[in-house]
Amino acid sequence: MHVPFEGMGLITDWIDQKEHHLKYTRFYENETLPEQDTVDFLVIMGGPMNVFDYHIHPWMQDEIDWVVSYIKTGKPVLGICLGAQIIATALGSEVFPGKEKEIGWYNIRFLPSMGDYKICKTLPSARKVFHWHGDTFHIPEGAVRIAESTLFPNQGFIYGGHAIALQFHLELTQANVEALVENCRNELLPAPYIQTEKELLNKNMFRDENQQLLFSILDYLAAR
Repeated sequence: MHVPFEGMGLITDWIDQKEHHLKYTRFYENETLPEQDTVDFLVIMGGPMNVFDYHIHPWMQDEIDWVVSYIKTGKPVLGICLGAQIIATALGSEVFPGKEKEIGWYNIRFLPSMGDYKICKTLPSARKVFHWHGDTFHIPEGAVRIAESTLFPNQGFIYGGHAIALQFHLELTQANVEALVENCRNELLPAPYIQTEKELLNKNMFRDENQQLLFSILDYLAAR
């Protein structure tokens, strides 16, 4: 975790159901990275910082280096928003500012390539998911693009069958959305792809179908 207000959300429900043990590394509390042999499944959460903010967040390079090494183990990795950008960086790809910020409930289209991995019984249709980002990334060499939106063509990828990067959020509860709005309200400026605070808070009707997809992704990775 990179900030206290971008937590695990629905992922903790999956962890509880499976009776897994969860250990945090909270960079905002100066916690240190664990020994890699103690980690079976890595989840990298979001945050308002950029992957190139080394001068502001000196732990960022240490985290990226740790992820580079961890991905090479072949153990499962899921990165969400900033976490996806960290995976892209760890795989040698460029992360850079997009043309506009994308904040709100917007459609994601899943590509046929996602179906090749048998994550779900059928390929998910386009659906509303939550976005809060301004940066984007190129798809790393050897990775497969799996999702896109109107504004950002690279919304997710799979690398080596065991690392999944999602630029968008499937894990958010209503409390998670409220925490994001409370802590990042200054970004809610009038723009084509930035929804109002009211729109952000009143559209979590998509939670159930997004949870189903999230759990399918987690089940797939855990089986690796």
